[in-house]
Amino acid sequence: MDKTVNLIKLSVGTESVEDLARWQKTRRAEREDGLPRHVTRMWPKREGEILNDGSIFWVIKGLVQCRQRILRLDEVFGDDGIRRCAIVLDTQIHRTQSVLKRPFQGWRYLSPQDAPPDLPEGRENDDALPVELNRALAEIGVI
Repeated sequence: MDKTVNLIKLSVGTESVEDLARWQKTRRAEREDGLPRHVTRMWPKREGEILNDGSIFWVIKGLVQCRQRILRLDEVFGDDGIRRCAIVLDTQIHRTQSVLKRPFQGWRYLSPQDAPPDLPEGRENDDALPVELNRALAEIGVI
């Protein structure tokens, strides 16, 4: 199979890419494999395409700002006995070009053609633009 599909998800309560990384590091310590994960109620039907080098793109403060490669999908059961899907992620967070995204619930599929590109090499460590400036530039199509 050569098709790839990504996921896109709101990172609720996250203020910045650095905030997401900090949160994942604290949660990572609780896992045996040390990898960050996001647990969701719904199991993706397009599992094969996701695991074919797919990523999860994170929407932070109304903007797609970064992505993480999806390594695997693990079956987990909550305290309530309900089966859930743990989306296991690479520890490396790749900054992307900012793209406006309206709020939505859960996760969505994101085709590679619609995914924002990674920032050019050497730019991933640049200081982030203030959120409001970033949003304004994205609204007028500059970034």
